[in-house]
This record gives sequence, C-alpha cells and structure tokens, in this order.
Amino acid sequence: MKKFFKALLWIVIVAGVLATIGFVLEENKAANDAKTAIVAQENSSVLVRTEAVNKQALNLGFSVNGNFIPSQELSFASEKSGRVVKVMVKEGDAVRVGQVLATIRVDQLNVDRQNAEAIYQNALKDLARYESAYSTGGITQQQLEQAKLAVENAKSRIEQIEINIGDASIRSSINGIIAERKIEPGSVLNPGAQMFDIVNVAQVKLKVPVSESQVIQIKEGDQVKVTASVFPDKEFTGRVTFISPRADQSLNFPVEIEVSNNAGKDLKAGMFGTAHFEEEEVKEAILVPRTAFVGSVSSNEVFMLEADSTAHIRKVIAGRIIEDQVEILDGLQEGDILITSGQVNLSDGTKVSPVH
Repeated sequence: MKKFFKALLWIVIVAGVLATIGFVLEENKAANDAKTAIVAQENSSVLVRTEAVNKQALNLGFSVNGNFIPSQELSFASEKSGRVVKVMVKEGDAVRVGQVLATIRVDQLNVDRQNAEAIYQNALKDLARYESAYSTGGITQQQLEQAKLAVENAKSRIEQIEINIGDASIRSSINGIIAERKIEPGSVLNPGAQMFDIVNVAQVKLKVPVSESQVIQIKEGDQVKVTASVFPDKEFTGRVTFISPRADQSLNFPVEIEVSNNAGKDLKAGMFGTAHFEEEEVKEAILVPRTAFVGSVSSNEVFMLEADSTAHIRKVIAGRIIEDQVEILDGLQEGDILITSGQVNLSDGTKVSPVH
C-alpha cells in the first residue's frame, strides 16, 4: 500500500513539472510570435529621411567673374588710297574726337581740284551764253537744260574732290588711347587698310555670364559693386547696361556692367573682375532641398510624413531655385515634416520609418 502511494506521488510530481514546462513554452512562443509580428511590420515599412519645414533667410545676392572690355573700341581703317606723309601720334597717346592722326599725300588731289575748278568756270560761261541765246530763240529748251546740268556736274566734281582732300587728314572719330599704330610715314594705303586701334577706357565694361536663376533677379540700370582681381582693396561702382535676351552655348546670359574708371585709369581692358550683385533686403521664405521633389522641381509634388507614419503626396508651388534649394510659395507650413530622400520607393499611403 505504501508503494502504491509513493508511485502515485511521483506521477503527480512529474505531471506538474511537465505542465509547468508546457506553460512556459507556450508563453515563450506567444512572446516570440509577437516579436516576429513587430519585426515583420517594421520590415514592411520604407526607410526615409525627413526634416521639419521652417522659414530661412533668403539672401539672393551673388557674385560672378568676368573680363573688362573697353566702352568703345575702334579699328581705324583707311577710306582712300594714298601714301602716308606724316603720322602725328604714337601708341599710348590719348586722342580726342576730330584730332588729326595722320596725313596722306594730296598733290594729285590738288591738281584734280584745279582742273575741276577750270571745268566749272567754263560751264558757267557756257550756261550764260546758252541763256542769252535761248532768250532770242537761238537754242532749244533741251540745249539750255543740258548746259545747266553741265554746271551742276562740274560743281559736284569739285565738292567730291574737296571731300577727298579733307579725308587726306585722318581724324579720330572717338575719344580714347592709341592701343596700336599700324602705319608709318611712307606707307602706301588702299581702301580698308588698317591704320590704328583706338580704345576708350575712361569707362570700361565688365562682361559676366549669369545663370538663368540669377538673370531674373537683375534689370538694366541696377547699381553693382565691382572689384578687380589686381586691386582687391579698391571698389568701383557699376551700372547694368545690357542683359542678353538669349543664352550662350553654356546656357548663361551675357551681362554688361558699365564702370567709370578712376583718374589713373587703373582698370584695363582684359583684366579679370568680379560683379557683386547684393540683395538690399533679406527676406524669409520656406526653402526645401531640390531632392525632396518627386521626379523634378517642375512636378511641384513632394512627400510628407503624416502622424500615422505614412507618406502622402502633397502639391506645392515652387518659386526660385537657389543653388540646391527651392523656394516654396504655397503648399507647406512651418512644422510640417517633409520627406527629403527615399521617395523612389514610395507611393501615396506607404508606411515609412524615418531614420536620422
């Protein structure tokens, strides 16, 4: 009898142990299933980067480099044929409008002038005789008109020769400096032969390339601060005088800025310079990275992170593009959470997990 109770006790103990082990195993399985569900849920969401939308200082000032060019530049060419008698200027001389630079031999022109004058006087005498004869009916109206035409032709010939004699004194048509002299006394000129290069650097122009996002910020007449690379401590004031209506091959727009040179004419054509376009008033605006847009900026669509950890597309109105940032005119508010990367894997309503 004692053996029976002892055996029964052992059976009860073993059963209790087995029940305890089974309970613990079931609890562990439930916990593991819960963890697996959490991991599966996490793995089903897309990792994205986000940032909070806020207003930033919008400084549209920028600087661009270019080259100084003369405000006026002239390659002076001969209009007439002839031999150079005298050259009055040398390279580096300052000249003014109307100043004689050189003279061409005019001996033959003077002879032509005398002959033309003689022909003219004879034509006047012939006209006087024809008018007298016409009054008495000795000649026809047509003969009288021919005599008048001969006088006009002779007079025109004299005027043309006088113009040619005047052209023998070669005069400057602009104010400037002789950059290059290409003739010497005794040189024989033909029409079109190059004689002088004249540049005016009392005022110079800084020619700079401006990008499409920058060119919309400037207009003709704007005041611009200008510096030269060789004079870093000097500042010059310029004025925008030309904005090209079309871009060049680099998709930049050539802009010219007129700059008044100082008394010493320190600025030379060909020097490097920098135009500093400064924004007078710094404004605040919502700026977002270009990478936040779906596809491209022109799509005007971005993904926003909602409170339920899902991504939703939002329409916005994009403004100016400033380097890698885009101004948002409408569609976003401060405090909104913007998805800035990872959009390639998103669709409207996708579960997301932000990473920092």
